[in-house]
Parts: sequence; structure tokens; C-alpha cells
Amino acid sequence: MSEAPLQQCPVCAEPRAEAFARIGGRDYWRCPDCEARFLAPALRPTARDEHAHYLHHENAPDDLRYRRFLSRLTEPLLERLTPAAEGLDYGCGPGPALAAMLREAGHAVALYDPFFAPDPAPLRATYDFITCTEVAEHFHHPHAEFTRLRALLRPGGWLAVMTCFQTDDARFAQWHYRKDPTHVVFYREATFHHLARLWGWECVVPVKDVVLMQRPPAGGAA
Repeated sequence: MSEAPLQQCPVCAEPRAEAFARIGGRDYWRCPDCEARFLAPALRPTARDEHAHYLHHENAPDDLRYRRFLSRLTEPLLERLTPAAEGLDYGCGPGPALAAMLREAGHAVALYDPFFAPDPAPLRATYDFITCTEVAEHFHHPHAEFTRLRALLRPGGWLAVMTCFQTDDARFAQWHYRKDPTHVVFYREATFHHLARLWGWECVVPVKDVVLMQRPPAGGAA
């Protein structure tokens, strides 16, 4: 695989991604710029297969254990929001527990999910914050997705992402996150710091697997 041609990174769009690993007949690539790892594009699941897999998720809004899991993102995000902020839960899934938690804290939250809340109307508004929990690893075209999310944020707004950071290449083959057939891109903490530098945004990692990225206030960078 070392002689495979370079290809464009789907995360940062640099054309220098290189072959990384072949596991069970599945090829993975790595980007030397943003440090993301990703499944070969030709092996991504179909939308039908993705949807069927997501139907097995059990993320009920009243599940206390799931709420504790999500609180790792909501707590540091809520510390940074002004009262009655307006947000978007992007990739909310069939049971939008995160939106319920943020609404209980006094914020308005719109929903969008290509499978479970496909109405595109929320994508025509702008927001003070956008949450993306356990979603970014499913993006087939993360560069385009993040470009969309950046455009939906108001100046000074926060993009809050939760995804399991990839850390150890030696354990990649046995990593549970890699084994999910709908996970096609894997981010390191360094990946988000790299993107923030490209965008001119602030990047904070309050706890492992959670990143908060702030668009500059009006008058700052894009």
C-alpha cells in the first residue's frame, strides 16, 4: 500500500493523504496535514445501509445514562452560551436527547438529520450554536459538512462536536470505533486544532472527545 497514489483528504481538502492500513479487506488513509484517518471512499456504506444501522441505536431523550454521556458536551457548552441562545442539533437522530437537555436549560434548538429530521428549513437559518454529537465520524464529505456548519453560525457562535478521538495507530485495527460500519472518518484532537487554524477560529477541548470551536465575533475572521 505504500506505493498507492496520494488522494485528497476529505476533512481538510489537502491533496496529500496517504495509504495508512488495510484491515479485513478495507483500506484506510491518513492525512499528514490534519492527521485524520479515513476509510477509502469506495467502501463507504450506502444511505440505505446507514439508515438500517441507525435504527438499532437506542438513544431515548429520557435515558439518564445517555444524558450523563451527553453532559460531557452540554456542560462546557452551556457555560459559554448567553441566555436564550438559538441553536441547531445537526444530526439529531431519532431521539434528540441533546436538544431536550439544551431546551430545558432555556435555549431554542432546531433539529436537522438527513434520515430522521430531513426538513431543510433549519438549514436556511443561522444560529448562536450548533451541536454535532456522535455524527462527524459518519460524514462522507466532512469538508463540505463543516463548510456548511460554519456558514450557519453567527459571529461569535459555537460549533460543539463530540466524536471519539483516534489516538493510537497500533490499536486502530481493534478499535471499537473503527468497527462500526457507518464510521468512515476518524479525527484526532490535532485535527480540530488544525481546522481551527485554517478557519481563524478558537478551539477548546474541555474534555476528551469533545471540541468547542468558536467563530470570531463580528469584525474578526470568517
